[in-house]
Amino acid sequence: MNIVLLSPHFPSHQYRYAEALQNHGVTVIGLADEPPHQLSEAQSQALSDYQYVPTMHSLDALTGACGQITANHGKIDRIESLNEYWLETEAHLRTDFNVPGVQLSGIERIKAKSAMKACFQANNIPCARGRVVNTFSEAEAFAAEVGFPLVLKPNVGVGASHTYRVDDAEALQRIWHENADHENILEEYIAGKICSYDGLTDREGNIVWQGAMIYSNGVMEVVNDDLHVYYYTLREIPEELERMGRQLVKAYDVRERLFHFEFFQSPESHDYIALEINMRPAGGPSLDMYNFSSNIDLYQEWGNVVATNRFGSSEAEPLYHCAYVGRKRNKDYALSHAQVMQRFGEHIVHVAEHPPLFRRAMGDYFYLIRVPLEQELLAIAEAIHGTP
Repeated sequence: MNIVLLSPHFPSHQYRYAEALQNHGVTVIGLADEPPHQLSEAQSQALSDYQYVPTMHSLDALTGACGQITANHGKIDRIESLNEYWLETEAHLRTDFNVPGVQLSGIERIKAKSAMKACFQANNIPCARGRVVNTFSEAEAFAAEVGFPLVLKPNVGVGASHTYRVDDAEALQRIWHENADHENILEEYIAGKICSYDGLTDREGNIVWQGAMIYSNGVMEVVNDDLHVYYYTLREIPEELERMGRQLVKAYDVRERLFHFEFFQSPESHDYIALEINMRPAGGPSLDMYNFSSNIDLYQEWGNVVATNRFGSSEAEPLYHCAYVGRKRNKDYALSHAQVMQRFGEHIVHVAEHPPLFRRAMGDYFYLIRVPLEQELLAIAEAIHGTP
């Protein structure tokens, strides 16, 4: 089995997917614009071969590289990146090389916010009212219909880039004209916590693993207001969240993939409102958090599914809550890093720095905290984020 893994060096944990496949004797060929000599030893050892291209943003270069891979290793069986940024690139290459998975014809359905909203509505899943607005007049008309506050964001985008809360007509005019160079969608603003339904499906679309998380702040607020964030895994998935998540897995025919579906939860009614679907793993160290919470290895389990269509773990029930607690160096915290480690070290399972690309949204560095009780976890997270 030959699998091409796009950008196996970034983020830093990506090589672990390659390791999982190698454990099954799969030939894993990395394809990226990182010079081979700059790969770490772990990254190099996880790959059977590596194809360098000067830029990942040239489809011609990537197509030529995949042609060379085919010449060297035979037919390509899978092309994966497990990264939101490269989903469309994956689809192009799969289509060109007749590889199973999401094809170019289906990419809009999983990338465009408007297409997601149409799927939510077709499946009777509550979602924010929204509309693609191609002119300022259309934006004004939607604002008059729905009222402020609103959210303006790219119809196709990654993370919270160019995503803004719009509180009044003056802000709408300013934000619209600052972002008129790309297609935008305007939505009603939904107040509430963001939560996720995450999982892994096999080749037939069966959910073989599932999990859920809750976030302290939305990414839009964190980025635009320079906040810090914590989020954590749940030991039990709320019944209604699981029902909606499973319904979307079926609607999108998710096969042989890790997925990450996001919802708002209303603070008053506690109802769930669909936000967006992501056909990739939850971001940052989230997979590690699930591993710590359940004592499993989801990198290996993904490899099991891709290579053999089997989920190997018989003990995947969460034994702990695991929290991500990010901190920013431009903030003054009551506890120093040394004090955090002294007070909570027995519960801290990992500490790491973020690369610059992620720091605005995720913090400069972070702690992963593991405890069985939710209230204890929240108390630790609040203490780490506490200011004088």
